[in-house]
Amino acid sequence: MITRIAAIASLFLSASAFAQSGAPATMKAVRYHQFGGADQLVYEDAPIPTPGEGEMLIRVHAAGVNPVDAKIRSGMFGKEGTLPAIPGYDVSGIVESAGPGVTKFKKGDEVFAYMSLQRGGGYAQFAIVKEIEAAKKPAGLSHDQAAAVPLASLTAWQALADAAKLEKGQAVLIHGGSGGVGSFAVQIARARGAKVFATASARNQQTLKELGAGVAIDYASQKFEEIAKEMDVVLDTVGGETQARSFVVLKKGGVLVSIVGMPDQKKAEAAGVRATGVLVKPDAAELATIAAMIDEGTIKPQVSMTLP
Repeated sequence: MITRIAAIASLFLSASAFAQSGAPATMKAVRYHQFGGADQLVYEDAPIPTPGEGEMLIRVHAAGVNPVDAKIRSGMFGKEGTLPAIPGYDVSGIVESAGPGVTKFKKGDEVFAYMSLQRGGGYAQFAIVKEIEAAKKPAGLSHDQAAAVPLASLTAWQALADAAKLEKGQAVLIHGGSGGVGSFAVQIARARGAKVFATASARNQQTLKELGAGVAIDYASQKFEEIAKEMDVVLDTVGGETQARSFVVLKKGGVLVSIVGMPDQKKAEAAGVRATGVLVKPDAAELATIAAMIDEGTIKPQVSMTLP
């Protein structure tokens, strides 16, 4: 399973230089003009956006590539919205300019951010980032490493810390523990003092252990419900049959949190557990907490590939 991807942009463009020279305020960007497959992506000139109230113009050094990017581009979540559109919801870069009302950052600051799925714009030399979406880039990470963090780590954090209220001493089962969200979830759960069970393919068993899983489960050759029992929390990143089988591993009063859709409430009620879905939201404060954990060495992003 691909863990995370960071795409690095080559950026020698200055928005202010364009303005001073009188040249058209354009940048290079990857856009799509209609919904569909990857063949709809076009590398072309696009207008440099202007930051509004509470917004910053970020000179993008790297943009994260996530599965949700393709889902949105394909129209899976609906075909409304302005086209052409620039995908990309994770960015790491430098503040080029700040709009009215921005108080925490200034030109030249290194930041990273998860931008709203309703807006995007990361696959470009410049992107608009709201102040409430951004945090200071972890000092120990390169921009390509930092761009692999926001969406996946915030999803894991909001699932485990916010929705499940995972506490020290509890037991958690994380499906897809070597994936983008799962790899952060394993590390966050370990940092919160939980006993971590996690599933992955045979080739990723060692990765699970290195991330901090106390019990690594090969989902192809082992039945997780025979190993993980009386769990306080299950994090479902898979859905389908895996989710359906997960109710039985929870103790009474436990919670199943899914990031792939709202779980079956009838099954949850029958099992005597709570079940909820999580759709990640931008959150600068939580991203800053994650950044601090990265700088402390508690969390390490897993970058599987870099793209030009």
